[in-house]
Amino acid sequence: APSKTASLTAANCRWQKQQHLLTEKFSISSATHFSIVPGPPAAGAFRECPAKPGRFRKSYQRGELPIAVKHDNSGNSIAWKVDIETLDYHHFLPLFFDGLTETAFPYELFARQGIRDMLDHGGHKILTVIPQLIIPIRNALNTRNHQVMCTTMKIMQHLVMSAEGVGETLVPYYRQILVVFNLFKNKRKNLGDGIDYGQWKKEDIGELIDETLQIFERCGGQYAYANIKYMIPTYQSCLKN
Repeated sequence: APSKTASLTAANCRWQKQQHLLTEKFSISSATHFSIVPGPPAAGAFRECPAKPGRFRKSYQRGELPIAVKHDNSGNSIAWKVDIETLDYHHFLPLFFDGLTETAFPYELFARQGIRDMLDHGGHKILTVIPQLIIPIRNALNTRNHQVMCTTMKIMQHLVMSAEGVGETLVPYYRQILVVFNLFKNKRKNLGDGIDYGQWKKEDIGELIDETLQIFERCGGQYAYANIKYMIPTYQSCLKN
């Protein structure tokens, strides 16, 4: 009888040890299986990418630009030292477009106002300079800077309507300049019942993109819509509706 009791006690100890090992093994495997795995880092698609000072700033610092700051009661503006119509557009217009990435005074003022003045007086001379403007436009949009992007889109609208044929000339370059449009197309301000007091300034990127694309389609000829749709599949034609 004592030997039988001893054998049962030994068997019970072995069983308890096995259960303890199984429990420990299961807890380790469960902890490994249900451990929290950190997710992938943010892609940063909407993160700003500040541009380095370009040719425009260097040209101004060397005194190569025929402009100066003009102070009056209405604020700061620019004064041209030469007749705008006599400028070499192949040299100066791409140079001013290079300044679209600038956000500091006075470079920002000179670049934006200078472009507007040259587009107003350029006429047919603008058409031949279009290929040289694509890289500066793309660089400005790729900064992902809200202010720079809004200003660049307004300039692009002005560019398309500045001379006949500019819209059609831009069509082959949609693949270079519309990539960022597709990325930011749905970024709109949602204020609910609030009032956007800055709406008159046209600073909503989503609305500006829609407005710019509609101008591209109207002024780009028969192939404009197909090329816009290729780059931005969610775009709906403003002419067919």
